[in-house]
Amino acid sequence: MKLIIGLGNPGKEYENTRHNVGFMVLNYFPGNNDWHEKFNALYHDEIINNEKVAFIKPLTFMNLSGDAVIKYINYYNINTDDILVIQDDMDLSVGKYRLKYKSSCGGHNGMRSIINNLGTESIPRLKVGISKENKIDTKDYVLGKFNNSELEILTSNFPIYKEIIEEFIMKNIDSVMLHYNKK
Repeated sequence: MKLIIGLGNPGKEYENTRHNVGFMVLNYFPGNNDWHEKFNALYHDEIINNEKVAFIKPLTFMNLSGDAVIKYINYYNINTDDILVIQDDMDLSVGKYRLKYKSSCGGHNGMRSIINNLGTESIPRLKVGISKENKIDTKDYVLGKFNNSELEILTSNFPIYKEIIEEFIMKNIDSVMLHYNKK
């Protein structure tokens, strides 16, 4: 079984904010339909290539994301190699991506919560760039909405993020990193 986690904050006021990139990617794939609530997260299950896949969007707010994630991991007995976290990254230009594995939270509070709850940094991640404007406070920046040109760049890359998720479901993170981090 695979677990695909999109990080974000619940609620209309956070839609299309930079910190909600994980939710936005999951709204594209698997889509914005048929979501249910369990373990303080929205979830959607699918069978992809004969593999059960659970997609989740924690409802715990970003800083407590690990509280919801650990419940799914424990309930389904999922190995950390079989999860993929989709998160925002201020060090990457808007829309750019990087796959990471076995690294620190890099200052991202959602990842910090997940790492603390799982007790390991060995967590596959798809980091999606949101850039960073140095003149704005970090909290205000990540909770700010994308402008139209940023949103256009981001959404034009949704198909590649979907492709990465699909490949992760079929292969291991090392193989996916080797393929996509070269691009």
